[in-house]
Amino acid sequence: MYKIQSISVFTSFLGLWLNSYLSERNQIFLGFLLIFTFGILHGANDLVLISQLENRKKQNFLKILISYIIVVLISVLLFTKIPIVALILFILVSAYHFGEQHWEEIIKDGNNLIKKIFQFNYGLIILLLLFYFNKQEVIEIVFKITAFAINEITISIVFLIALVLFLINTYIMYKNSASFKKIVIEQLFYLMLLCLIFKVSGLIWGFTIYFIFWHSIPSLNDQIRFLYGNYSFINFKKYFKSAFLYWIISLVGISLLYLISKDMIIFDALFFSFLASITFPHAIVILKMYEK
Repeated sequence: MYKIQSISVFTSFLGLWLNSYLSERNQIFLGFLLIFTFGILHGANDLVLISQLENRKKQNFLKILISYIIVVLISVLLFTKIPIVALILFILVSAYHFGEQHWEEIIKDGNNLIKKIFQFNYGLIILLLLFYFNKQEVIEIVFKITAFAINEITISIVFLIALVLFLINTYIMYKNSASFKKIVIEQLFYLMLLCLIFKVSGLIWGFTIYFIFWHSIPSLNDQIRFLYGNYSFINFKKYFKSAFLYWIISLVGISLLYLISKDMIIFDALFFSFLASITFPHAIVILKMYEK
């Protein structure tokens, strides 16, 4: 775990350095390239994870696939019919999912409910930091997705409320968890590093650095260890082989979104809607994996 976080820190500083040299267009290109590779890949093996979690036989795989597709279609339907509700759900589910992946194997003691609330608060503050430092881009994308106009003051108020709750929750965790107490300073440094990245980067580049280097790659490591017992290049190839078809299908879907979009803001809106649709079932699968 600490080796993975060291890689995350190194690549974050690399991302900061690249931010000074790459044009905004090149940042967006590289950002989407990383998201389309490692980002999409880390969620492409959900069906294999479900099969392992449920100890299902091959003849039941079709049932698993149909159930998974139904959840995705429900997500798409939500974004079509009540997009503002779907977007809020996406943010809340993503917040817990991000926090769970980051903290699940770090905090080993303390009250489980307090831990779960903290995981949610941590993921939420990550997202709101990103939104806070990229207000105008967020406002445009939210309007394209929902036709609902928010303003910078609303984003700031929500962020400040979440920050206060996060600080309170951090204090409670500090009092209740010995393992958390040992690493709280280190983790706050990581959070400040992400804060700096979000401040100096655009929305896509800032999101890419967090999503790929702090979430997707560590999640790949966790999934490979769960499926094959340990992380190695050989086991990564096994993971990639089993995920390849679903990864390609996802890329085809994203390519179609790009073809039907008229401008970059519309594509960003469709892209985040697509991410949301596959995040809902993915978050459920990973939750069950950590429970196992």
